[in-house]
Amino acid sequence: MNVELSLSGVRPVAASLMFVAGLWLTASTVAAQQKYTVEPVAEMKVKQLPKGELFWRVENFPTLGAAKTAAPPYRWNPDTVSYDGLPSLSAEVAGKAWLFTLGPKGGATAGGTKVAEIGPVPPLSAPEYLLRVNYGHGPAGSATPVHTHPGSETFYVVAGRLGQRTPQGVMNVEAGHSMNGHPAGTTMEVFNSGTTELTALIMFVVDATKPFSVPAKFE
Repeated sequence: MNVELSLSGVRPVAASLMFVAGLWLTASTVAAQQKYTVEPVAEMKVKQLPKGELFWRVENFPTLGAAKTAAPPYRWNPDTVSYDGLPSLSAEVAGKAWLFTLGPKGGATAGGTKVAEIGPVPPLSAPEYLLRVNYGHGPAGSATPVHTHPGSETFYVVAGRLGQRTPQGVMNVEAGHSMNGHPAGTTMEVFNSGTTELTALIMFVVDATKPFSVPAKFE
């Protein structure tokens, strides 16, 4: 994992000015106006999570149909009052077919090419769980509002450079690398810390009975 950590928690911003619509704006103001877009591409709700330490396994397939066919079953078994198999989500994003499986470390899906294995996912106890994959993208300088989730948010960077600010500092992740999620309730801001378009896949394990995202602020 290629990650840079800055405990300052502050992103450097160029001091230059830009003239826009009759106003002189600092580079930081212009960057704040850039839109970071987040789109849900797959999700499912489950009553239970697999037992033990969990990792997100990210794999590519030739087609979306192949990914769906290869996905492991995850069916409720009334006899054991538990699920059989592993939960997985499939999506076609950024010109590729993806399969995201939540399970123990070291697994593999027949016909797939493993891209990343990220974890362990922070433990979470909830009456129901939402597993979701979002597609995040935006130009250099774009950022999300400061927020929290009722669970973990895990990243795989497809292209560009992703930054995440939390109370622990700022982390940056390059394309082809990943970043594990923080525990539920962690205050964060996600942003494009590079100079080119950011493309990221974001995997969530959250409490389905709570709001998915809540506005927050850094103390």
